[in-house]
Amino acid sequence: MNRTAFVICLGLLASQLIVPRSGIAQRKTAVSDGQKAEALLGRMTLDEKIGQMTQVTLGVVATPVDGVLDPAALKKAIDGYKVGSILNVTNHALTADQWHKVLSEIQDEASKTRLKIPILYGLDGIHGQTYTLNSTLFPQNIGMAATRNTGLVADAAKVTAKELRASGVRWNFAPVLDCGRQPLWSRFAETYGEDVFIGKSMGAAAIKSYEEDGLRSPTAVGSCLKHYLGYSASRTGKDRTPIYLPEIEMREYYLPQFRAAVEAGASSLMVNSGEINGVPVHASKYLLTDVLRKELGFQGVIVTDWEDIIRLHTRHYVASTPREAVAMAVNAGIDMSMVPMDFSFFILLKEAVGKGEVPMSRIDDAVKRILTLKYKLGLFDDPYPEKAAAANFGRPEYQALALNAAQEAMTLLKNDGHLLPLSRNTRVLVAGPAAQSISALNGCWSYTWQGQQEQWYPEDSKTILQTVIAKIGASRVLTTTGKGFDNPMNTDTTGLVAAATNADVILLCLGENAYAESPGNTRDLALPEEQVNLAKAAASTGKPVILVLTEGRPRLITGIEPRMKGILMAYWCGRKSAEAISDVLFGDYNPDGRLPFSYPRSMGEMVLYDRKPTEDIREIFNANMTMDGYNPLFPFGWGLSYTTFEYGRILLSSDRIKGDGKLAVSIPVKNTGSMAGKTTVELYSHEQYASITPNMRRLRAFKKIFLKAGESKTVVFTLDRKDLAFVNAALKTVTEPGTFDLIIADQKASFAYTP
Repeated sequence: MNRTAFVICLGLLASQLIVPRSGIAQRKTAVSDGQKAEALLGRMTLDEKIGQMTQVTLGVVATPVDGVLDPAALKKAIDGYKVGSILNVTNHALTADQWHKVLSEIQDEASKTRLKIPILYGLDGIHGQTYTLNSTLFPQNIGMAATRNTGLVADAAKVTAKELRASGVRWNFAPVLDCGRQPLWSRFAETYGEDVFIGKSMGAAAIKSYEEDGLRSPTAVGSCLKHYLGYSASRTGKDRTPIYLPEIEMREYYLPQFRAAVEAGASSLMVNSGEINGVPVHASKYLLTDVLRKELGFQGVIVTDWEDIIRLHTRHYVASTPREAVAMAVNAGIDMSMVPMDFSFFILLKEAVGKGEVPMSRIDDAVKRILTLKYKLGLFDDPYPEKAAAANFGRPEYQALALNAAQEAMTLLKNDGHLLPLSRNTRVLVAGPAAQSISALNGCWSYTWQGQQEQWYPEDSKTILQTVIAKIGASRVLTTTGKGFDNPMNTDTTGLVAAATNADVILLCLGENAYAESPGNTRDLALPEEQVNLAKAAASTGKPVILVLTEGRPRLITGIEPRMKGILMAYWCGRKSAEAISDVLFGDYNPDGRLPFSYPRSMGEMVLYDRKPTEDIREIFNANMTMDGYNPLFPFGWGLSYTTFEYGRILLSSDRIKGDGKLAVSIPVKNTGSMAGKTTVELYSHEQYASITPNMRRLRAFKKIFLKAGESKTVVFTLDRKDLAFVNAALKTVTEPGTFDLIIADQKASFAYTP
């Protein structure tokens, strides 16, 4: 059947769902997507239902040649096993035209089936459309958190949605809402950092932007919250390893982001691959049904992560057989299994239903949710790549936005003697592994899963070396580096020392190459020894050294930090990373990023900013107690500017809040320097006494403002009791009466709350 006939058939199916009004012959009545799904569900066989719950990777239906499908394998999957969803690429990103061909052929095959149910295709657009060549890549979430700009997060998500939809894909496995409180974790870069408020604010902004145009719109995609729940709290920091998490901590630090995301209207959710307190989340009816469905009210599709149902049997050992694993997960609340390499889930679930191990009501509930999402996405109207969407790919303004996002993420950690910004007359020696590496600027999920294959990056991608040359001319730039992060030239200490003789300053580019998930596991946050030796060699020359860190998590630099004159945290900031780095170094952009995590001083001191009082205490004997337990190399919220900002006194609209009353908090801010710039005004709270030991401080609000030199502005926040709440011993979120301190910069004011 051709495409036109397919669309006509879908129209006939929809017409069967039209209910005539009494007294008005054949007059159409609006039918909800849920009602359409219910009607279609009633016509489905068990095989067709289980097929909708089955998701396989593209490699199951494709040949070894990228972008080429195997017709026999495709027919086997869609006609034979009734597969309802496909994901992923085979090896690397495809062109938009290749995606159109692949997706059209997949939907053509679906149109030949009995009920002609279209395929739901999903990709991981983590920091832009990962898997389409020449797409726009933005900073990783950790960099977006550094911008303290939820508007930028929303704008970047909108572009991601447009370029996904332009590729023909309508389901995005993003955003990551895991709280980054374990810097060893290999997916730290995908988080919004250690703070709950930033995570839930930016996560909700991304979700709304993905979906707010309406899922049938060619500018929208279905979002997928991940990874529910507590995935980032691994005890060892290794990916997919056990989490031991008291429920009070889970509800205080890891659940709020998902609650806010559900309220923002997310369409789907992906599950934590690990286990919490010995119970794999894929098998937890408490977390998936009692908390997620009943407490949070989530109505969307719950999809597994890669191969995680079978691993209940093969890795977690909570299911004695593969079929028991399938029944356990589906009964817990899983709607769709990312199998992904075979049809075992289909076979085993059918057996489990036949033996009464999974009730048909659970199957129907899952399939209705999947069909409803397909209706909402307009797949039943037209499942093919849309011309209106295709026009939104690769627009010039996307690159300007990517540059702006990367600029705002840049976080200046150190600037001794106001060495920065550099004069354009400076002779610069560019050194270090990241100097000529594209992958080290982008990180994971960048045209390939790991992001390390630089041949797939856009041809106009720039290295740090190239952008420095563009700023000051080749005659003023020296380098001891070669192309690629792992090039032996990049750690040649002898060559660096010799070349430094002719330089005024050394720009040392260190950090991490790209990695994703388990391949990024590490036993140590210390920089590799060869990078440390390179830094020591640079410092030994007597020339001022500016350290640029391109990394997805904080790597320890305590041993070399005192000898660095300037330090710029550049994160993995996407396609325009190098341009943003050079703009900051040479003063074309005044840095305004703020650390979204506490930069640790050592492996033995992983204290977070929202610490408890006794974490501050270092007690030898009672008389020698100190309060320096929170002693990171750079604290949460740290970030320097080329100008200076002065804060006036905090003014409160009242000295107390009663019940549901509101409190206005205002503070004047003045740019007292000679350069225009942005700054983020951050409002923290601290309850003096509570039934649960209060945090030393919690971020409750932030606003980013722009001030010209000499300009003043009054920033106003509004708080109510919900902004002051915490989880008590009964696991209830409450606001207790008491006295609260509010802290902004070096200013503090207090008020009382009474119910």
